[in-house]
Amino acid sequence: METIDWADFARVELRVGTVVRVEDFPEARKPAYKLWVDFGEEIGERKSSAQITDLYGRQELLGRQVVAVVNFPPKQIGPMRSECLVTGFYREDGAVVLAQPERPVPNGAKLG
Repeated sequence: METIDWADFARVELRVGTVVRVEDFPEARKPAYKLWVDFGEEIGERKSSAQITDLYGRQELLGRQVVAVVNFPPKQIGPMRSECLVTGFYREDGAVVLAQPERPVPNGAKLG
């Protein structure tokens, strides 16, 4: 495993946001949703493509807080421009479990 120093970690903007809109993303190569995540006043709302359809339904994602990287450059995914990376952990079967705070925190809170 490659090691990094504190300055490398500090450059990654891991922020908490609340999912405010979810749509199916049929144009994606692998099953995915289009997510709109509210990161609060400073950052605003960002879009993301998330391959989390194995474990999460659209309705259960609404209002859920997630952890996302907000300082990657935008990435074109089919017809959608993804503006953040929602994070999660892969299970042995390949399904993704979302990374999320244990208790509610303000949108835009930074992991540190």
